[in-house]
Amino acid sequence: MAFFSGLCSIGLLLLAIGHLFHIPFLQQLTTDARIAAAVMFLLIGAMHLVKPRKLTYMIDGLVPFPHFMILFTGVLEIILGAGLLFPAIQYYAGWGLILLLIAMFPANIRVAVKQLPAPGGLPSKPWYTWSRLLFQPLYILWIWWCIN
Repeated sequence: MAFFSGLCSIGLLLLAIGHLFHIPFLQQLTTDARIAAAVMFLLIGAMHLVKPRKLTYMIDGLVPFPHFMILFTGVLEIILGAGLLFPAIQYYAGWGLILLLIAMFPANIRVAVKQLPAPGGLPSKPWYTWSRLLFQPLYILWIWWCIN
């Protein structure tokens, strides 16, 4: 939910700036949504690199080399998130992020089923970890919408 809040907040802020300062490309909702997604994936990717141990518990025992996988997915999130900012590759970067979100979904299911704490110090109550599962398809739709 924090990721979704970031997407919405950044997107609406960019839209408001576009209208307030008469910046035509920021007056397009899909552009603002794409930039917001890029910023959020850059931030979350950086978190994977800076504090990988805070995320390894989500996939420990699920995949081999969990520490490496956290670092690897962080690098992918940064590269693909940045790719959303370049028109020539934004479509491919978006599909890369969609595939990455699908690949990472089992980790979120594992957190909910095993009643593990949510990542990043977020609430660890069952209602929260289960509700996070509902947002993953929303992120996929967000990316799909802003690259098409």
